[in-house]
Amino acid sequence: MKISTKFHGEIEMNEEEIYTFESGIPGFLEERQFGLLPLDETPFFVLQSLKTPEVAFIMTNPFEVFPTYEVNLSDEVLADLQIQSEQDVTVFTILSVRDSFEQTTANLQAPIILNHTKKLGKQYIMKTDSYTTRHKLVPSPIMQEAK
Repeated sequence: MKISTKFHGEIEMNEEEIYTFESGIPGFLEERQFGLLPLDETPFFVLQSLKTPEVAFIMTNPFEVFPTYEVNLSDEVLADLQIQSEQDVTVFTILSVRDSFEQTTANLQAPIILNHTKKLGKQYIMKTDSYTTRHKLVPSPIMQEAK
């Protein structure tokens, strides 16, 4: 199927790249079908709405950037996404990309959970004080020197 995208222009998308978000994404409740597209030669992906080309989220694997990050899925999320095993799940974090990439932040409080077996997705808002919606993706030079 051909779709228009925010970052890739018009592309051909395979069915196996399409995920259904039954409840949409907070703030985008009408957007229910998304394609998962890699950004070539980067660790980033685009979660692209099939309905609205301008609705696209840059994401990355949070565990590669934040090695101690933990996500404990609720029973409701496990049921909603029909998750049978850990192997069904892929976790992403949405990035707020800034003009100065050093200012880019990751939303660790509300990861995107994908069941790549059933092609279902959900943004899971965790009830925890451990994470916020704006964790710096790139540590400041002062923090790097302190290590």
